[in-house]
Amino acid sequence: MTFWHLVFNNDRIGSKTRSARQQNLNQTESRRGFTVYRMASILEQIFAAKRAELSERLRQAPLEQVKDAAAHAPPPRDFITALRRREPAIIAEVKRASPSKGDIFPGLDPAAVAQDYAAAGAVALSVLTDYHFKGRLEDLRAVRAVVQLPILRKDFIFHQYQLYETRAAGADSILLIAAMLAPDDLSRLLMAAREIGLAALVEVHNQDELNRASRLGAELIGINNRDLHTFKTTLSTTTELLRSYSSSALIVSESGIETAEQVRELYADGARAFLMGESLLRGGAPHLALASLLKQFAEGAPALR
Repeated sequence: MTFWHLVFNNDRIGSKTRSARQQNLNQTESRRGFTVYRMASILEQIFAAKRAELSERLRQAPLEQVKDAAAHAPPPRDFITALRRREPAIIAEVKRASPSKGDIFPGLDPAAVAQDYAAAGAVALSVLTDYHFKGRLEDLRAVRAVVQLPILRKDFIFHQYQLYETRAAGADSILLIAAMLAPDDLSRLLMAAREIGLAALVEVHNQDELNRASRLGAELIGINNRDLHTFKTTLSTTTELLRSYSSSALIVSESGIETAEQVRELYADGARAFLMGESLLRGGAPHLALASLLKQFAEGAPALR
């Protein structure tokens, strides 16, 4: 079975990355500024492109140089404690586009959106830095310069280089995707992140991945309602996985969340933080969208008790 993978024509990666990607994928057509590829798994193809991207990054800035920059970065903020301080804890996402849906907020200014989110009541921010979403590391740096909230770098992390790169850019947390990482790699990256002060949001999509994250002692587990192999989304993923969950990790529900009622239902299922982006950005007024959602949630909060 095959699926459609959308890769932006105007990404800013090196020619080596583009060449590697073109060798791995069969281009079929162009659509509204995107190049469309047929593939067996979206995640597998993104991972292949990220490996090529890392090679280019290592050529431009060696590991020791990035380690030194991370060592001189300000101390990380406590991402997990921030999420425990408020109900619901909204991690508001700075996201230019989606491989499956195209542009979300044309002309997005990462710093301005981050300030809007902070003013509206977000407890933490997520910044997409992957070029498949038109993101870049400069977006994270721009956000860090204007807000004091903890920041999650949302990208496809698989190498220690990316951990040091994340700290050097000012982020406080990274995303580790269980579906993309072998068990030993996930364990090593989780430990390495802790050593340099990064909180790790271990992302899962099924029972096996949730069990693996729990065995590793993950303090922060994200349940992605979107299947990264197909990009299909269903909120029941969070509900089903939490039905028999009994460990102590803080659970973040990710993807496809649009309304206060959905937040309320997922909260009742056991999620305590919610990563939201597209639904807050599509109308072009993220401050109003987040403030409205939090107000509606508060009005219905007694139903949770």
